[in-house]
Amino acid sequence: MSSNTSSSAPSRRLILTRSAALVGAASTGLLLPEIVRAQSGKVRVGFMLPYTGTFSQLGVAIENGFRMAINEQGGKLGGREIEYFKVDDESEPSKGIENATKLVQRDKVDVIVGTVHSGVQMGIQKVARDTGVLSLIPNAGVHAATRSLCAPNVFRTSFTNSQPTLALGKAMMDKGHKRAVWISWKYAAGDEAFEGFRDSYTKAGGTIIKELGLPFPNVEFQALLTEIAALKSDAVACMFAGGGAAKFIKDYAAAGLKGKIPLYGSGFLTEGVLDAAGPAADGIITTLHYSDSLDTPRNKKFRLDYAKAFKIQPDVYAVQGYDTGLLLIQGANAVKGDLNSKPALYKAMEGAVIDSPRGKWTMSKAHNPVQDMYLRVVEKGENKVVGVAAKALADSGAGCKMG
Repeated sequence: MSSNTSSSAPSRRLILTRSAALVGAASTGLLLPEIVRAQSGKVRVGFMLPYTGTFSQLGVAIENGFRMAINEQGGKLGGREIEYFKVDDESEPSKGIENATKLVQRDKVDVIVGTVHSGVQMGIQKVARDTGVLSLIPNAGVHAATRSLCAPNVFRTSFTNSQPTLALGKAMMDKGHKRAVWISWKYAAGDEAFEGFRDSYTKAGGTIIKELGLPFPNVEFQALLTEIAALKSDAVACMFAGGGAAKFIKDYAAAGLKGKIPLYGSGFLTEGVLDAAGPAADGIITTLHYSDSLDTPRNKKFRLDYAKAFKIQPDVYAVQGYDTGLLLIQGANAVKGDLNSKPALYKAMEGAVIDSPRGKWTMSKAHNPVQDMYLRVVEKGENKVVGVAAKALADSGAGCKMG
Protein backbone atom coordinates (compact mmCIF):
# COMPACT_ATOMS: atom_id res chain seq x y z
CA MET A 1 0.00 0.00 0.00
CA SER A 2 1.49 3.32 -1.02
CA SER A 3 1.98 6.13 1.44
CA ASN A 4 -0.37 8.23 -0.67
CA THR A 5 -3.29 5.85 -0.23
CA SER A 6 -2.74 5.42 3.47
CA SER A 7 -2.92 9.18 4.09
CA SER A 8 -5.93 9.84 1.86
CA ALA A 9 -8.19 7.08 3.24
CA PRO A 10 -8.32 8.46 6.78
CA SER A 11 -8.99 11.95 5.43
CA ARG A 12 -12.02 10.70 3.46
CA ARG A 13 -13.31 8.89 6.55
CA LEU A 14 -12.80 12.07 8.56
CA ILE A 15 -14.84 14.09 6.05
CA LEU A 16 -17.65 11.53 6.14
CA THR A 17 -17.69 11.47 9.94
CA ARG A 18 -17.76 15.22 10.16
CA SER A 19 -20.62 15.59 7.67
CA ALA A 20 -22.62 12.92 9.53
CA ALA A 21 -22.07 14.81 12.75
CA LEU A 22 -23.29 18.04 11.15
CA VAL A 23 -26.42 16.38 9.75
CA GLY A 24 -27.02 14.75 13.13
CA ALA A 25 -26.68 18.06 14.95
CA ALA A 26 -29.04 19.80 12.56
CA SER A 27 -31.75 17.19 12.98
CA THR A 28 -31.34 16.59 16.71
CA GLY A 29 -33.74 19.33 17.66
CA LEU A 30 -36.51 17.74 15.63
CA LEU A 31 -35.83 14.04 15.92
CA LEU A 32 -34.14 13.32 19.20
CA PRO A 33 -37.12 13.67 21.58
CA GLU A 34 -39.21 11.36 19.36
CA ILE A 35 -36.37 8.83 19.11
CA VAL A 36 -35.80 8.87 22.85
CA ARG A 37 -39.50 8.49 23.54
CA ALA A 38 -39.84 5.57 21.12
CA GLN A 39 -36.81 3.83 22.59
CA SER A 40 -37.86 4.27 26.19
CA GLY A 41 -41.43 3.17 25.43
CA LYS A 42 -42.56 4.79 28.65
CA VAL A 43 -45.69 6.84 29.26
CA ARG A 44 -44.54 10.27 30.42
CA VAL A 45 -46.73 11.60 33.24
CA GLY A 46 -46.25 15.18 34.44
CA PHE A 47 -47.40 16.28 37.89
CA MET A 48 -48.04 20.02 38.08
CA LEU A 49 -49.04 20.44 41.71
CA PRO A 50 -48.36 22.71 44.71
CA TYR A 51 -45.48 21.25 46.73
CA THR A 52 -44.90 24.44 48.75
CA GLY A 53 -47.23 27.00 50.35
CA THR A 54 -50.74 26.75 51.83
CA PHE A 55 -51.82 23.95 49.46
CA SER A 56 -48.64 21.81 49.68
CA GLN A 57 -50.24 18.98 51.66
CA LEU A 58 -53.00 18.81 49.03
CA GLY A 59 -50.46 18.39 46.25
CA VAL A 60 -48.70 15.56 48.09
CA ALA A 61 -52.01 13.77 48.81
CA ILE A 62 -53.04 13.96 45.13
CA GLU A 63 -49.71 12.54 43.96
CA ASN A 64 -49.86 9.78 46.59
CA GLY A 65 -53.38 8.78 45.52
CA PHE A 66 -52.48 8.78 41.83
CA ARG A 67 -49.37 6.65 42.36
CA MET A 68 -51.34 4.23 44.53
CA ALA A 69 -53.87 3.61 41.74
CA ILE A 70 -51.03 3.01 39.26
CA ASN A 71 -49.15 0.76 41.70
CA GLU A 72 -52.27 -1.40 42.03
CA GLN A 73 -51.81 -2.05 38.28
CA GLY A 74 -48.22 -3.19 38.76
CA GLY A 75 -46.93 0.33 38.14
CA LYS A 76 -47.93 0.31 34.45
CA LEU A 77 -50.45 2.02 32.17
CA GLY A 78 -51.93 -0.18 29.47
CA GLY A 79 -48.89 -2.45 29.85
CA ARG A 80 -46.34 0.36 29.52
CA GLU A 81 -43.82 1.56 32.09
CA ILE A 82 -44.23 5.12 33.41
CA GLU A 83 -41.77 7.96 33.78
CA TYR A 84 -42.81 10.78 36.12
CA PHE A 85 -41.95 14.48 35.89
CA LYS A 86 -42.76 17.06 38.57
CA VAL A 87 -43.21 20.84 38.66
CA ASP A 88 -44.05 22.79 41.82
CA ASP A 89 -46.69 25.25 40.62
CA GLU A 90 -46.46 27.19 43.93
CA SER A 91 -50.21 28.02 43.60
CA GLU A 92 -48.97 30.97 41.52
CA PRO A 93 -51.28 31.76 38.58
CA SER A 94 -48.72 34.03 36.88
CA LYS A 95 -46.43 30.99 36.36
CA GLY A 96 -49.17 28.64 35.20
CA ILE A 97 -48.61 28.81 31.44
CA GLU A 98 -44.82 28.75 31.79
CA ASN A 99 -44.84 25.70 34.08
CA ALA A 100 -47.30 23.73 31.95
CA THR A 101 -45.29 24.58 28.83
CA LYS A 102 -42.13 23.20 30.50
CA LEU A 103 -43.83 19.84 30.99
CA VAL A 104 -45.09 19.73 27.39
CA GLN A 105 -42.07 21.18 25.53
CA ARG A 106 -39.09 20.24 27.71
CA ASP A 107 -40.31 16.98 29.29
CA LYS A 108 -42.55 15.90 26.39
CA VAL A 109 -45.21 14.53 28.75
CA ASP A 110 -48.15 12.52 27.42
CA VAL A 111 -50.44 13.73 30.21
CA ILE A 112 -50.48 16.56 32.75
CA VAL A 113 -51.98 15.81 36.17
CA GLY A 114 -52.81 19.13 37.84
CA THR A 115 -53.71 21.16 39.72
CA VAL A 116 -55.20 22.47 42.99
CA HIS A 117 -55.49 26.26 42.53
CA SER A 118 -58.16 27.39 40.06
CA GLY A 119 -56.10 30.37 38.87
CA VAL A 120 -53.15 28.11 38.02
CA GLN A 121 -55.53 25.70 36.29
CA MET A 122 -56.43 28.40 33.79
CA GLY A 123 -52.79 28.42 32.67
CA ILE A 124 -52.79 24.64 32.25
CA GLN A 125 -56.11 24.91 30.40
CA LYS A 126 -54.64 27.31 27.84
CA VAL A 127 -51.63 25.04 27.22
CA ALA A 128 -53.87 21.94 27.01
CA ARG A 129 -56.16 23.61 24.46
CA ASP A 130 -53.22 24.98 22.43
CA THR A 131 -51.14 21.76 22.35
CA GLY A 132 -53.73 18.99 22.66
CA VAL A 133 -51.88 17.34 25.57
CA LEU A 134 -54.14 15.17 27.75
CA SER A 135 -54.99 17.18 30.87
CA LEU A 136 -56.43 15.54 34.00
CA ILE A 137 -57.66 17.89 36.74
CA PRO A 138 -57.46 16.22 40.18
CA ASN A 139 -58.79 19.19 42.14
CA ALA A 140 -59.16 22.73 40.73
CA GLY A 141 -62.88 23.38 40.41
CA VAL A 142 -62.77 26.44 38.14
CA HIS A 143 -66.00 26.48 36.13
CA ALA A 144 -64.47 27.43 32.77
CA ALA A 145 -62.49 24.17 32.54
CA THR A 146 -65.69 22.18 31.99
CA ARG A 147 -67.93 25.02 30.84
CA SER A 148 -66.95 27.75 28.34
CA LEU A 149 -63.35 26.49 27.85
CA CYS A 150 -64.09 22.76 27.89
CA ALA A 151 -62.04 20.58 25.53
CA PRO A 152 -62.02 16.94 24.36
CA ASN A 153 -58.57 16.39 25.94
CA VAL A 154 -59.46 17.88 29.37
CA PHE A 155 -61.09 15.71 32.06
CA ARG A 156 -61.81 16.57 35.69
CA THR A 157 -62.05 13.94 38.43
CA SER A 158 -62.97 16.22 41.32
CA PHE A 159 -65.84 18.75 41.25
CA THR A 160 -66.73 22.21 40.05
CA ASN A 161 -66.36 24.94 42.65
CA SER A 162 -70.13 25.33 42.89
CA GLN A 163 -70.96 21.59 43.09
CA PRO A 164 -70.51 21.07 46.87
CA THR A 165 -72.29 24.31 47.77
CA LEU A 166 -75.16 23.51 45.36
CA ALA A 167 -76.04 20.88 47.96
CA LEU A 168 -75.57 23.21 50.97
CA GLY A 169 -78.46 25.69 50.75
CA LYS A 170 -81.31 23.23 51.27
CA ALA A 171 -79.44 21.55 54.14
CA MET A 172 -79.17 24.89 55.95
CA MET A 173 -82.82 25.78 55.38
CA ASP A 174 -83.84 22.33 56.63
CA LYS A 175 -82.15 23.31 59.91
CA GLY A 176 -84.19 26.52 60.04
CA HIS A 177 -81.36 28.94 59.19
CA LYS A 178 -83.16 31.56 57.10
CA ARG A 179 -80.60 34.41 57.19
CA ALA A 180 -76.96 33.70 56.40
CA VAL A 181 -73.62 35.46 55.93
CA TRP A 182 -71.18 34.18 53.31
CA ILE A 183 -67.39 34.51 53.67
CA SER A 184 -64.51 33.30 51.49
CA TRP A 185 -61.29 34.33 49.81
CA LYS A 186 -61.88 36.59 46.82
CA TYR A 187 -60.58 34.33 44.06
CA ALA A 188 -62.15 32.08 41.43
CA ALA A 189 -62.82 29.15 43.79
CA GLY A 190 -64.43 31.40 46.40
CA ASP A 191 -66.56 33.32 43.89
CA GLU A 192 -67.79 30.15 42.19
CA ALA A 193 -68.50 28.36 45.48
CA PHE A 194 -70.64 31.38 46.34
CA GLU A 195 -72.57 30.89 43.09
CA GLY A 196 -73.57 27.36 44.16
CA PHE A 197 -74.50 28.50 47.66
CA ARG A 198 -76.45 31.54 46.45
CA ASP A 199 -78.41 29.47 43.92
CA SER A 200 -79.29 26.64 46.32
CA TYR A 201 -79.92 28.77 49.41
CA THR A 202 -82.13 31.40 47.77
CA LYS A 203 -84.01 28.67 45.85
CA ALA A 204 -84.73 26.99 49.20
CA GLY A 205 -86.08 30.32 50.54
CA GLY A 206 -83.03 31.68 52.40
CA THR A 207 -81.69 35.24 52.46
CA ILE A 208 -77.97 36.10 52.21
CA ILE A 209 -77.60 39.23 54.33
CA LYS A 210 -73.90 39.88 53.58
CA GLU A 211 -71.15 38.53 51.35
CA LEU A 212 -67.71 39.00 52.92
CA GLY A 213 -64.30 38.38 51.36
CA LEU A 214 -60.57 38.87 51.66
CA PRO A 215 -57.71 38.43 49.16
CA PHE A 216 -56.19 34.96 48.69
CA PRO A 217 -54.24 33.69 50.65
CA ASN A 218 -54.69 36.34 53.38
CA VAL A 219 -55.60 34.83 56.78
CA GLU A 220 -56.19 38.01 58.80
CA PHE A 221 -59.82 37.20 59.65
CA GLN A 222 -60.30 39.30 62.79
CA ALA A 223 -62.07 42.36 61.30
CA LEU A 224 -64.47 40.17 59.31
CA LEU A 225 -65.26 38.00 62.35
CA THR A 226 -66.10 41.15 64.30
CA GLU A 227 -68.48 42.12 61.48
CA ILE A 228 -70.06 38.65 61.50
CA ALA A 229 -70.70 38.95 65.25
CA ALA A 230 -72.44 42.30 64.70
CA LEU A 231 -74.63 41.02 61.83
CA LYS A 232 -76.31 38.39 64.06
CA SER A 233 -77.22 36.02 61.22
CA ASP A 234 -78.77 32.59 61.78
CA ALA A 235 -75.68 30.91 60.29
CA VAL A 236 -72.42 31.48 58.43
CA ALA A 237 -71.49 29.63 55.22
CA CYS A 238 -67.98 29.72 53.81
CA MET A 239 -65.36 28.34 51.47
CA PHE A 240 -61.75 27.98 52.66
CA ALA A 241 -59.20 25.19 52.19
CA GLY A 242 -55.77 24.06 53.37
CA GLY A 243 -53.84 25.89 56.07
CA GLY A 244 -56.08 28.96 55.79
CA ALA A 245 -59.16 26.85 56.60
CA ALA A 246 -57.60 25.56 59.84
CA LYS A 247 -56.82 29.11 60.93
CA PHE A 248 -60.33 30.34 60.06
CA ILE A 249 -61.92 27.55 62.13
CA LYS A 250 -59.71 28.34 65.13
CA ASP A 251 -60.19 32.11 64.80
CA TYR A 252 -63.99 31.64 64.51
CA ALA A 253 -64.00 29.78 67.83
CA ALA A 254 -61.57 32.23 69.46
CA ALA A 255 -63.85 35.13 68.47
CA GLY A 256 -66.63 33.53 70.53
CA LEU A 257 -68.79 32.68 67.50
CA LYS A 258 -68.65 28.89 67.86
CA GLY A 259 -71.81 27.66 69.56
CA LYS A 260 -73.56 30.99 68.88
CA ILE A 261 -73.70 31.16 65.08
CA PRO A 262 -73.53 27.72 63.39
CA LEU A 263 -70.75 27.40 60.79
CA TYR A 264 -71.36 25.63 57.47
CA GLY A 265 -69.11 25.22 54.48
CA SER A 266 -68.10 23.65 51.25
CA GLY A 267 -66.51 20.42 52.50
CA PHE A 268 -62.97 21.63 51.82
CA LEU A 269 -63.27 23.69 54.99
CA THR A 270 -62.72 20.54 57.05
CA GLU A 271 -60.63 18.38 54.70
CA GLY A 272 -57.12 17.49 55.83
CA VAL A 273 -57.15 20.19 58.53
CA LEU A 274 -59.00 18.60 61.45
CA ASP A 275 -55.83 17.75 63.38
CA ALA A 276 -54.62 21.33 63.00
CA ALA A 277 -58.02 22.84 63.84
CA GLY A 278 -58.58 20.66 66.90
CA PRO A 279 -61.78 20.90 68.99
CA ALA A 280 -62.65 24.26 67.33
CA ALA A 281 -63.93 22.25 64.34
CA ASP A 282 -66.47 20.18 66.29
CA GLY A 283 -70.03 20.67 65.05
CA ILE A 284 -69.16 22.25 61.68
CA ILE A 285 -71.51 20.98 58.95
CA THR A 286 -70.29 20.65 55.35
CA THR A 287 -71.31 19.14 52.02
CA LEU A 288 -68.84 17.23 49.87
CA HIS A 289 -68.49 14.28 47.50
CA TYR A 290 -66.46 12.29 50.05
CA SER A 291 -66.09 11.60 53.73
CA ASP A 292 -63.43 9.66 55.61
CA SER A 293 -66.21 7.86 57.48
CA LEU A 294 -68.12 6.48 54.46
CA ASP A 295 -69.06 3.03 55.70
CA THR A 296 -68.45 0.96 52.56
CA PRO A 297 -66.06 -1.95 51.91
CA ARG A 298 -64.53 0.03 49.02
CA ASN A 299 -63.70 3.03 51.18
CA LYS A 300 -62.43 0.94 54.09
CA LYS A 301 -60.05 -1.01 51.85
CA PHE A 302 -58.79 2.19 50.22
CA ARG A 303 -58.16 3.84 53.57
CA LEU A 304 -56.31 0.84 54.94
CA ASP A 305 -54.14 0.45 51.81
CA TYR A 306 -53.33 4.17 51.70
CA ALA A 307 -52.41 4.31 55.39
CA LYS A 308 -50.11 1.30 54.94
CA ALA A 309 -48.45 2.81 51.87
CA PHE A 310 -47.94 6.39 53.08
CA LYS A 311 -48.17 6.17 56.91
CA ILE A 312 -50.85 8.88 56.93
CA GLN A 313 -54.65 8.91 56.64
CA PRO A 314 -56.11 9.81 53.23
CA ASP A 315 -58.49 12.73 52.65
CA VAL A 316 -60.62 13.87 49.72
CA TYR A 317 -57.52 15.09 47.84
CA ALA A 318 -55.97 11.62 48.04
CA VAL A 319 -59.24 10.14 46.75
CA GLN A 320 -59.30 12.59 43.82
CA GLY A 321 -55.70 11.74 42.97
CA TYR A 322 -56.56 8.05 43.18
CA ASP A 323 -59.60 8.48 40.93
CA THR A 324 -57.47 10.42 38.42
CA GLY A 325 -55.28 7.33 38.26
CA LEU A 326 -58.32 5.05 37.87
CA LEU A 327 -59.66 7.17 34.99
CA LEU A 328 -56.32 7.19 33.17
CA ILE A 329 -55.98 3.42 33.70
CA GLN A 330 -59.41 2.82 32.10
CA GLY A 331 -58.47 4.99 29.14
CA ALA A 332 -54.97 3.50 28.73
CA ASN A 333 -56.24 -0.08 28.96
CA ALA A 334 -58.85 0.60 26.27
CA VAL A 335 -56.11 1.70 23.82
CA LYS A 336 -53.52 -0.86 25.04
CA GLY A 337 -51.22 1.90 26.25
CA ASP A 338 -51.23 3.90 22.99
CA LEU A 339 -52.21 7.33 24.31
CA ASN A 340 -51.86 8.72 20.77
CA SER A 341 -55.10 6.89 19.83
CA LYS A 342 -56.90 9.97 21.03
CA PRO A 343 -60.51 9.46 19.83
CA ALA A 344 -60.59 5.94 21.32
CA LEU A 345 -58.84 7.14 24.50
CA TYR A 346 -61.31 10.00 25.04
CA LYS A 347 -64.30 7.76 24.29
CA ALA A 348 -63.19 5.25 26.92
CA MET A 349 -62.69 7.99 29.50
CA GLU A 350 -66.03 9.64 28.70
CA GLY A 351 -67.82 6.32 29.20
CA ALA A 352 -65.93 5.34 32.34
CA VAL A 353 -67.69 4.31 35.54
CA ILE A 354 -65.23 4.97 38.34
CA ASP A 355 -65.51 2.57 41.29
CA SER A 356 -64.27 5.16 43.76
CA PRO A 357 -63.91 5.22 47.55
CA ARG A 358 -66.41 8.13 47.35
CA GLY A 359 -68.98 5.89 45.62
CA LYS A 360 -69.36 5.12 41.93
CA TRP A 361 -69.44 8.11 39.62
CA THR A 362 -69.70 8.81 35.91
CA MET A 363 -68.41 11.52 33.58
CA SER A 364 -70.69 14.30 32.36
CA LYS A 365 -70.73 15.38 28.70
CA ALA A 366 -68.56 18.35 29.72
CA HIS A 367 -66.04 15.95 31.41
CA ASN A 368 -66.90 16.62 35.06
CA PRO A 369 -68.00 14.00 37.63
CA VAL A 370 -71.69 13.29 38.20
CA GLN A 371 -71.64 12.31 41.87
CA ASP A 372 -73.39 12.19 45.23
CA MET A 373 -72.87 15.01 47.74
CA TYR A 374 -72.77 13.94 51.38
CA LEU A 375 -73.91 15.91 54.42
CA ARG A 376 -71.17 15.69 57.07
CA VAL A 377 -70.65 16.93 60.62
CA VAL A 378 -67.32 17.14 62.45
CA GLU A 379 -67.29 14.91 65.54
CA LYS A 380 -64.13 14.17 67.53
CA GLY A 381 -61.76 15.00 64.71
CA GLU A 382 -63.68 13.22 61.96
CA ASN A 383 -66.14 14.19 59.20
CA LYS A 384 -69.10 11.93 60.01
CA VAL A 385 -71.65 11.30 57.26
CA VAL A 386 -75.17 12.14 58.41
CA GLY A 387 -76.89 11.73 55.04
CA VAL A 388 -76.81 12.36 51.29
CA ALA A 389 -77.42 16.05 50.60
CA ALA A 390 -77.86 15.49 46.83
CA LYS A 391 -77.87 12.37 44.65
CA ALA A 392 -75.96 12.19 41.33
CA LEU A 393 -75.39 15.95 41.26
CA ALA A 394 -74.10 17.28 37.93
CA ASP A 395 -72.61 20.66 37.16
CA SER A 396 -74.57 22.55 34.51
CA GLY A 397 -71.69 22.47 31.99
CA ALA A 398 -73.16 25.76 30.73
CA GLY A 399 -71.42 27.03 27.60
CA CYS A 400 -69.46 23.82 26.91
CA LYS A 401 -69.14 23.08 23.21
CA MET A 402 -66.80 20.19 22.43
CA GLY A 403 -65.03 20.74 19.15
